Amino acid sequence: MSCVLVVGGGGREHALAWALSHSPSVDRLLVAPGNPGTAALNRTENAAVAADDVAGLVALCRRESVDLAVIGPEDPLAAGIVDALASAGVAAFGPSAACARLEASKAYCKRFLIDNGIPTAAAEVFEDPDAALAHLASRPDVPVVKASGLAAGKGVIVPETPGEAASAVRAMLTERRFGSAGEQILLEERLWGREVSVLAFCDGERFAVLPPAQDHKRLGTGDEGPNTGGMGAFTPSPAIDDRLLERIGQQVIAPTLAALKRAGTPYRGLLYAGLMITGDGPKVIEFNCRFGDPETQAVIRLLRSDLFEVMVACATGSLSGVPIEWAPAASVAIVMASAGYPVAGSDPAPISGLDIAEQEEGCVVFHAGTGVIDGALHANGGRVLAVTATGMDVDAAADRAYRGVAAIGFEGAQHRADIGRAPAGVRP
Repeated sequence: MSCVLVVGGGGREHALAWALSHSPSVDRLLVAPGNPGTAALNRTENAAVAADDVAGLVALCRRESVDLAVIGPEDPLAAGIVDALASAGVAAFGPSAACARLEASKAYCKRFLIDNGIPTAAAEVFEDPDAALAHLASRPDVPVVKASGLAAGKGVIVPETPGEAASAVRAMLTERRFGSAGEQILLEERLWGREVSVLAFCDGERFAVLPPAQDHKRLGTGDEGPNTGGMGAFTPSPAIDDRLLERIGQQVIAPTLAALKRAGTPYRGLLYAGLMITGDGPKVIEFNCRFGDPETQAVIRLLRSDLFEVMVACATGSLSGVPIEWAPAASVAIVMASAGYPVAGSDPAPISGLDIAEQEEGCVVFHAGTGVIDGALHANGGRVLAVTATGMDVDAAADRAYRGVAAIGFEGAQHRADIGRAPAGVRP
């Protein structure tokens, strides 16, 4: 029997802990720092260590004899937590800091993609605002403006006009609204098509793709409003059939793993490819080096295999010996966010109806921005909950998930009304 640590405190980590808590091989589960949802899982306890406290997490693993650490967020990966754990003799599910640069630096990732012949959009990298604005003025198109560093999923601006693009450049390079993440930016060709997420378990050489999910980044129904960390997801995606999924594996995942292995930095953990399915085929928008949020909350509901066994196989380079089985069903995750998200915070608000929501067949609610105040569960700002449900198809799963959403209430709650109802990321 094993002790497992899940690092993080959001909805993604609640979903991973939920799946790991069902493993017969796990007798103790720690989540650092966790949330009220993780604290309620069987054989699970929260540990008061921040997700970015690398030294504290290594000490926790030593003290509690952790057998496997599962790293949820991107910041500790970029800070080298997997390398630190390896030095302490602790197995980890997650890539080294060298591999995590694929997410930590969009400029580095763009060079990596181009150098290795992996399809992606053309882009120019800038640190000087005047040079960036001059380049922008010379372009016939309106590019996407990206902060190169980690910006909690909010460092990508998709302007509609040259003026909006110029404002985004100034916001990043002159006004420093994104801090150090925006010290270097990309002006990138805008891709048109359908955006999808393909996630893959990786053991340094071999990989196994997860069911393809479709994320909804914009705040409002119909893909209106500002970009967010993600307002919902569903799987399977109608944008990807088995033939296209195989093509993505051959043209994106396999060459990425091969290049990193050649460099002496084998990639072990979860590789997340954010893709646009264009008229010329799939192109990489970005890589993330960990599970997505809220894609994980949707996809993990369909896993029939033991997640602990899969993660150990990835960490030890033995993925080929582990069968991975998925339910032939659909899953939908709908994010409920606080008032003001993603622009402003909001005061804590009591949450009601969670028990009623989870009485809906196939419905599980994952916590993110929640906290306990005076013994009562409250929304604490940002993305608060991910209401998930499974069904025989996406429509059935969405029906159940939306009934779950309707049962839950907190002041100022907002959610999209079209998760699983209409294609996301499509533009005429």
